[in-house]
Amino acid sequence: MKRTLDPDVRLLQALADPVRLSIVRQLSSERTVCACDFTACCDVSQPTVSHHLKVLRAAGVVTAERRGTWIFYRLDESVSGRLRELAAGLTSGPELVPAALRDRVLPVVQTR
Repeated sequence: MKRTLDPDVRLLQALADPVRLSIVRQLSSERTVCACDFTACCDVSQPTVSHHLKVLRAAGVVTAERRGTWIFYRLDESVSGRLRELAAGLTSGPELVPAALRDRVLPVVQTR
């Protein structure tokens, strides 16, 4: 499969994985989380957690801050707004979608 540069696709792909969704859920309930603390919520090894955090960072879902030898993660402030815009584009008619997003709305396909 060809990799896409569409930020919406990358966001949704990042959130579609169960481990990454668990990480995002933990971050939504805590302001910041140390990378070492994700192994408990996800029941995976530290290298696997690091891989998933890398994917989330690349998709713009999380940001990281190094404090000495530890790295703390938090949800990017723009994520909830991006998800709201995506949902609005999928659930409302074109007249309700902001002009900047109109060209990104998928057309409705009629099937028999």
